[in-house]
Amino acid sequence: MREAGRVFDPSYVAAGAIAAPARSILAGLLLGLSLASAVAHAQDESADSTLVTPVQNQAERPTPRSNRWQEDWSVLADPSLRTQWGDALKYLSLSDSDPKTYLSFGVNLRERTEMQDASSFGIGHNPNNTYLLQRLQLHADLRFASYWQAFVQFEDARTMNKQVISGADRNPWDLRLAFVAYVRTFAGGTFKARVGRQDFAFDLQRFVSLRDGPNVRQSFDAIWADWEGSKWRFIGFLSQPVQYNDEHPFDDTSNHHFRFHTLRVERLLWGKDELSAYYSLYSRDNAHYLDAVGDEHRDVYDVRFAGNQSGVDWDLEAMAQRGHVGVKDINAWGTGARVGYTWPVTWSPRIGLQMDAASGDRHPGDGTVGTFNPLFPNGYYFTLAAYTGYTNLRHVKPSVTIKPVSRLTLMAAVGFQWRESTADAIYVQPNIPLPGTAGQGSKWTGAYGQVRADYAFNANFTGAVEAVHYDVGRAIRMAGGRDADYVGVEGKFMW
Repeated sequence: MREAGRVFDPSYVAAGAIAAPARSILAGLLLGLSLASAVAHAQDESADSTLVTPVQNQAERPTPRSNRWQEDWSVLADPSLRTQWGDALKYLSLSDSDPKTYLSFGVNLRERTEMQDASSFGIGHNPNNTYLLQRLQLHADLRFASYWQAFVQFEDARTMNKQVISGADRNPWDLRLAFVAYVRTFAGGTFKARVGRQDFAFDLQRFVSLRDGPNVRQSFDAIWADWEGSKWRFIGFLSQPVQYNDEHPFDDTSNHHFRFHTLRVERLLWGKDELSAYYSLYSRDNAHYLDAVGDEHRDVYDVRFAGNQSGVDWDLEAMAQRGHVGVKDINAWGTGARVGYTWPVTWSPRIGLQMDAASGDRHPGDGTVGTFNPLFPNGYYFTLAAYTGYTNLRHVKPSVTIKPVSRLTLMAAVGFQWRESTADAIYVQPNIPLPGTAGQGSKWTGAYGQVRADYAFNANFTGAVEAVHYDVGRAIRMAGGRDADYVGVEGKFMW
């Protein structure tokens, strides 16, 4: 059982040793960003490629990536590139004849202070709360025998002063990633495979994500295979999501009651524009929805088209879901679009528009479940405040982004939100229904303002500040909710 009121335990040495200096780091970060003017930037980046090792310049040091296993540190076989502290552990040669055979170690540390005055708009036990989220990850990466990679990562996710603990907030030391990968290039393309505990994300991570926003990222015990040609790519995997437990270290398990399998195809068009489609089987035992309970078998069909031409960028995605929950049929859908234009002038100003919609259940008790399931959603696709879930939704969000200097990105946006069906609830992240909203009030949910600033101090340390104010509609007020404010300050170190 999770203890909702349990706070940071100082007996946890690893977390306690870092929490104190983290406060000074975050204070310095906040000061630096405020001097740069605290406006903000949305997370518009697509997911990291799922390639085992993306192409990189072999004459330069690699840049730390969100997926650390994608980095190739064999460039440090050249002694002239070993210029930074710790390079002796970034590249340990294991062969006199093959520089690609080596062992590398690394660390990730993320500290985020959040001030949330009305989580879930204050409905239920969600008090005004200021707290610290801390995530520490240690990894080892072994490359050997020309084609092989063995990667392991341990994660320790802690909270300090958080009064309501969710499953994505806390997970003391546990095995987050542990897999063996094989990569081999042939005349017609490249074959890649991974077996073990891993993670994966598609595109903007609307529906299949790394879950990097919350404190605990999502992992899967999976078998993955991938064939890549010059224009085509084919992906298939069988997986079981990891069941996280926070009672003891190393108590996470593979969830045998939850399965997620996928077949995906990608095609490059007109250079780097991409058309992709996939089918997924999403299967859970004893699933619970407002209008259905039982074993869930959800067939997922997704298509996406994204690209960038002459300053215009776009990302369009649509998903249909069929199947059943218990004895009730599933008939659900979701769509998302981001479009924008970037002027080729100083500060690279971009004006953007985001539009999203997802079905809700229209007629409770009619034998059909219309509630859209966002699968494994990206928590910061809307905002870090978690006020908006990708279920029973209509959402429109214009934004403006500028880059005053190369390392600083500022964004400001306004979001307008309705629900698709008043018979279904209003949902917050990831897909949690707000009590008392189903069948009550109008479609109007509310409007919010968001500002965000991202700054890269160097290749290893980045910072961000985000603020959100949400003005709720009558349906939420009728359920006991109120306007909500969020401020988050984050520092991230990768070595």
